[in-house]
Amino acid sequence: MLKATGIYKKYGALEVLKGVDIAIEKGEIVSIAGSSGAGKSTLLHILGTLDLADAGQIMIDGIDVTDLKGNKLADFRNSHIGFVFQFHHLLPEFSALENICIPGWISGKNNKEVRIRALELLEILNLKDRASHNPGELSGGEQQRVAVARALINNPSIVMADEPTGNLDSANARELHNLFIDLRSRFQQTFLIVTHNEELAKISDRILHMKDGKMVDEKAKF
Repeated sequence: MLKATGIYKKYGALEVLKGVDIAIEKGEIVSIAGSSGAGKSTLLHILGTLDLADAGQIMIDGIDVTDLKGNKLADFRNSHIGFVFQFHHLLPEFSALENICIPGWISGKNNKEVRIRALELLEILNLKDRASHNPGELSGGEQQRVAVARALINNPSIVMADEPTGNLDSANARELHNLFIDLRSRFQQTFLIVTHNEELAKISDRILHMKDGKMVDEKAKF
């Protein structure tokens, strides 16, 4: 469902990505590992259309996203890709329920249907009793689960997660790992995860290793 070929990216004289190829099937959990500066996050941002490659092609659900521009690209991103980051980026003035609904509202979906879907996700993530709470009233683990629900609200083809456990203690990190497995089982949800967390990488179907802007090897699940 995702295939990228020949991805190159430079920032000034610094060549960050040097012809990266990657393919991910529907329902896979794939992790990208590597040392800091290997190009992992840059690749994730390009695959997620948050940044543009200097060269290469990205296909998601059979659509060449490198041909999309402006509002068409933004609409595609909102409807096909969910994002989970190390920092939750929840809007403090909105409730957990409202934060989850925002991508659905942006997409122009029916307000009632979006709220019903958000409440379903809150229940799946054991957060239904926190629906009316603002982010400041939630623990770090609860905030991250709200961010996961927000990523899922539009039924995306793929969820891209950049160091999703980086701000969590070990117990909440483990809970997030189990959540990803459960969401794959429930929805056949596809995940692409950039992580330094070895335990999180181990739950993946495949681990892709990057070094100096290139894929250097691939390992099956431990």
